[in-house]
Amino acid sequence: MIVAGFGFRQSATADSLADALARSGGGADALATPADLAEAPAFRALARRLRLPCRPVEPAALTAQATSTQSSASRASRGTGSVAEAAALAAAGPGARLLSPRVISADGCATCALAEGASG
Repeated sequence: MIVAGFGFRQSATADSLADALARSGGGADALATPADLAEAPAFRALARRLRLPCRPVEPAALTAQATSTQSSASRASRGTGSVAEAAALAAAGPGARLLSPRVISADGCATCALAEGASG
């Protein structure tokens, strides 16, 4: 199972998220983001467009993940170096591994990372 994890600003559109996913390599089986962003219109629109399930990730699960990239903004706001990487790893389940570190959409409004795990 490959999970695409996302971090994004309120101004992000579904196209912002799709661009970040494409830049990460795409090919996900599920989408993940922090629980408080899971109902954001852009995230839901992308999930509908791709016909993929959404996996909301609770704050404690985000902060429990070791990320390969470090953003001071992510660290300050979410307690993790990369929201996208942490969401992907947490949603992919125990023992998940990062396939693609976070990449940033062309408009700078979204990040995406891919993780692989056995969780289904």
